[in-house]
Amino acid sequence: MSKIALIGFDADDTLWKSEDYFREAEATFLEIVGRYEDVSASAQALYAIQSRNIALFGYGVKGMVLSMIEAAVEFTNARISAKDIHRIVEIGKAMLDHPVELLPGISDAVRQVAESYPLVLITKGDLFHQERKVAVSGLTEVFQRIEIVSEKNEASYERLFKEFAVDPAEFLMVGNSLRSDIAPVIELGGMGIHVPYHVTWVHEHAEISAGIERFRTAHSAADIPAMIQALAESPTP
Repeated sequence: MSKIALIGFDADDTLWKSEDYFREAEATFLEIVGRYEDVSASAQALYAIQSRNIALFGYGVKGMVLSMIEAAVEFTNARISAKDIHRIVEIGKAMLDHPVELLPGISDAVRQVAESYPLVLITKGDLFHQERKVAVSGLTEVFQRIEIVSEKNEASYERLFKEFAVDPAEFLMVGNSLRSDIAPVIELGGMGIHVPYHVTWVHEHAEISAGIERFRTAHSAADIPAMIQALAESPTP
């Protein structure tokens, strides 16, 4: 009998592309402010402003755009034009309108896993934007619950365990972010499969101790079902 009672999947950069668009937006932003000042250190300064604002704006495109506007005023000593502020707003609008591009093989992998286990989608970010992406992804029906949270930390996962009446040891999380998807679950006693994406926001970096049997790394979506099965059949630590 499987020891897994519930499986969670992350959304951005696990099911579909996301961080690529943020990197492109950042590059366009730096090109705009670069007309006013040297931007050699601006990427790090922008991240500092974004990190400071997460508690106010949350994650996602809208919070990023507000931080970009604040940064643009700061970097240019308030010399940035209204036209260029508008360009920054347009960056955000374009991102919100991006099509949802599923990652290779992930649809088949998720559907295969859903044949054996109940699934929940757990993502963070702007509510309206995330709801739209989920709705057009074509995967809505495979998930028993869609959870859009302000932060993915131990408290968020503990609420999920309570709602689904599952023990942490019976839960497995699949995602690209060690910080948000894997580390909190491992810390609570659950299982995690890290699916690295080719680019990850620095805010999501973390370390997982080597040798933890409850933690695996999948280098492609096709590896996920077999890894889940292996974890389900592995001896309880």
